[in-house]
Amino acid sequence: MAEVRVKKRFVASAKCPKCKAVDSIVLFKEQGVETIECVECDYREQQTDDKVAKKAGGEIIGVFKP
Repeated sequence: MAEVRVKKRFVASAKCPKCKAVDSIVLFKEQGVETIECVECDYREQQTDDKVAKKAGGEIIGVFKP
């Protein structure tokens, strides 16, 4: 069976909430859910599109959809 590769993108200047490492956060979609993950520690967070849209306010211009 073919392995499905997930395209991961580093988030510039992002700091991990757990280990505080800078430039260690990657962003990717996993089964349609936006996921961020730290490559230095085991931190991982998932957000549905609804949660992302609710957080997008104020100074954020828009939500990037790869």
